Amino acid sequence: MQTERVTFLTTPENKARLTKRAAANGLSMGEYVRRKTDDDDDMSQQEEAELAALIAEINAAVPKMNASIDRMISTMEKSHQETDAFLRKMGVRE
Repeated sequence: MQTERVTFLTTPENKARLTKRAAANGLSMGEYVRRKTDDDDDMSQQEEAELAALIAEINAAVPKMNASIDRMISTMEKSHQETDAFLRKMGVRE
């Protein structure tokens, strides 16, 4: 049984967002806030460890992905230059 009251101050904009989100989920604002605060505490230590491992893998992969994208851009720029030179040679471009 819920017998305790929690009151907090927020901005009118934040209250409007909370009201909108609660309504979109068919909930009162109080129920929406209760569910959101309960959701934040549901991660077990195992899940936190798995999440940390995934974050580490992502952090390691991002530089490789950026390098791959840079190589792809370079290849595309070279291809564009070669195509442009060919079209100019063929008289299609001036």
